[in-house]
Amino acid sequence: MPAPIVIGTDGSDEATRALDWAAAEAVLRERPLHIVHAIESWPPQPPYSARPETTEFMRRMGHAILATSRERARKRWPDLETATALLTGEPWQVLTEQSEKAFELVVGNRGQGGFVDLSLGSTSLRTAERSAVPVVIVRGDAPEGGEILVGIDPVRDASAILEYAFGAATLHQARLHVIHAWQNLATFIEVGYSNADQVEADLRQEVVNAYQPSQNRYPEVEVIDDTVLEHPVTALSKASSKAYLLVVGAYDWHWSSPQLGSVSHGVVHHAQCPVAVVPPR
Repeated sequence: MPAPIVIGTDGSDEATRALDWAAAEAVLRERPLHIVHAIESWPPQPPYSARPETTEFMRRMGHAILATSRERARKRWPDLETATALLTGEPWQVLTEQSEKAFELVVGNRGQGGFVDLSLGSTSLRTAERSAVPVVIVRGDAPEGGEILVGIDPVRDASAILEYAFGAATLHQARLHVIHAWQNLATFIEVGYSNADQVEADLRQEVVNAYQPSQNRYPEVEVIDDTVLEHPVTALSKASSKAYLLVVGAYDWHWSSPQLGSVSHGVVHHAQCPVAVVPPR
């Protein structure tokens, strides 16, 4: 059986949007959909242990959320194979564990807490920092026919990011838009470049060199590329208004700890479409 697409839900409206995105993705990829809800251990320490009736209420609510979510997916996509799981633990830990046997994880950008709260240090961010597979944070609009947008830095290995992006473009029969944004022209001038045009030309060639191996594997994908003198978060967030999906890497080159890089952290807060955060291989 192919690895499933896992969707974490808390029953909120944002989680329902994420469910719809995940189910449509599962149908296109011909993968099962695994719907997960986590019951946090609350209160966490004695002597304030939750009363049995509180725990039972939380379990009944969890089962109801899962049943409603599964019924929605089945009604809209009757041939989609679905499964549900009610698990106990910190939601981000539950999802991280689920990533070990998933193709990708999907969460909403905010909700009633739990899986889809996207404030700093939330479940979605922690999951994206630690997941073994791509994490899609569903936010903004995802217009049908929109392009797949990917942000790369050609000085670091972008093979996993580009492979996911080219695969998504093939799946959705969409154009792939590759963007590299850079800011500090003065640095290039100091090392011998005479003008901004030469900097841009050389950077663009590096971008083309970075995605060319993937382009060779996916010759049917139409690719356009841009190098822009702008902060990467600003450039990608603006371009995302026309995108079905924005793909970024999980870490900047200088991060060695499980912490989202500044660019990926910025775009998951400001992008106008769903964002796929892809871990390195």
